[in-house]
Amino acid sequence: MDLTPDKQQEQILEATNALLERHAGHERAMELLPASEYDTKLHARLAEAGFLEVALGDETGPLEAALITHEVARAGGTVSIGANALVAPMVLGEAVPGPVALARMPADFPLRFGTHARTILIDAGDEALRLDVGPDDTESVSNDRAGFPLGRLKPGAIARAKSLGAGSGEPLRNWWRVALTLETAGAMKGAVDTTVDYVGGRIQFKRPIGAFQAVQHRLAQCTVLIEASRWLGLEAAYKGAPTDVAATAAAHATGAADLVFRETHQLQGAIGFTREYKLHVWTMRLPALQRELGGPTAHRRAAVASRFCPERLGERGAGSAL
Repeated sequence: MDLTPDKQQEQILEATNALLERHAGHERAMELLPASEYDTKLHARLAEAGFLEVALGDETGPLEAALITHEVARAGGTVSIGANALVAPMVLGEAVPGPVALARMPADFPLRFGTHARTILIDAGDEALRLDVGPDDTESVSNDRAGFPLGRLKPGAIARAKSLGAGSGEPLRNWWRVALTLETAGAMKGAVDTTVDYVGGRIQFKRPIGAFQAVQHRLAQCTVLIEASRWLGLEAAYKGAPTDVAATAAAHATGAADLVFRETHQLQGAIGFTREYKLHVWTMRLPALQRELGGPTAHRRAAVASRFCPERLGERGAGSAL
């Protein structure tokens, strides 16, 4: 299996990054954060370019959508890229009105982009549910640390959701895991990229601190973890998100996030903890991504259950305690 981008995929990446250079970045993310706004302009540009439907293309598919998801996360885009470009098309077989949010029963916890969502896909165990969001279905959640706009489903909204049929829960979870992997890898890459820039210009003992071997080793360890996360996510997308592959990818990426968070903040010192500095655009998103679908431990349990005791996958969505 060779996941090196071919010519068409390279062109998609070039077009994606050209769009992101104009319409995304840390300054745009920091502008939206105080009011917990969704980047409707970036979403519209991605939709106009066809990037939100690339998973369903005649000559493209989920691998190309995974590549786009990673790049948008790396650029700090405040859009529901994983859910819109990857999860919804692969679960529903069609493009749906966005933003798309993802929830898990009992669905009483904050959702990324929950207040702004027009479509919410809900993991209800064996089955998945689709909710076409009405004006009174969600409420905003106070957020100054998650890095994403958050919302919560109001009581009674679930009753209007439509089932996608028996057995639809597992595909939703698996594609959600793939999206989580790529978004986490992208956020970690953005954090490390800005750290590399910082240590290259921070002078101590008449040398950039990035010239010291200890600093290089720490950044190298982060880079290895990030690249492994990215490749595992691409592999899962390429293979159609089987449970063991998708869960393994999500477990690795969300597990690596703790180290990347800690190292990037430590290497940038006190400035890394200020809201005026850009690092938080990526690092403060990592804990929110880590918590979804039960976190790294749940992903590991799902991977083990799929590989060694598949008959137990139906127990509470294969993600909670088995």
